[in-house]
Amino acid sequence: MKFRITWPAGSLVARMDDTPTAKAVFAALPCESKANTWGEEVYFELPIRAKLEANAQQVVAPGTVCFWVEGNSLALPFGPTPISRGAECRLAGRVNLLGKIEGDPRDLASVRSGDFIRVEAAE
Repeated sequence: MKFRITWPAGSLVARMDDTPTAKAVFAALPCESKANTWGEEVYFELPIRAKLEANAQQVVAPGTVCFWVEGNSLALPFGPTPISRGAECRLAGRVNLLGKIEGDPRDLASVRSGDFIRVEAAE
């Protein structure tokens, strides 16, 4: 499963793993939302609900595609957040791991809070 995320200044493709939350996200596509940024993380609400999965983590590698259960949001960290220790990607809480961005996750630095975001299936 792959999906494309598009915003005014760019786009990227992500490959999703075979997890319950990833399947729920994929089934809800296409989706549109407004972006939020928090340090070097982009997140935006999606019209799905999920439960925290057994392998949920708070610290992830840059470019990991995550689902923040408490915020019903896709979270895309590409560098440190305000609560990171050093260069790590530390999110606000534990998140479900959905997959990985293909290419350079630092492309997300061009996303601004309030940007219109579209997520759709990709080939």
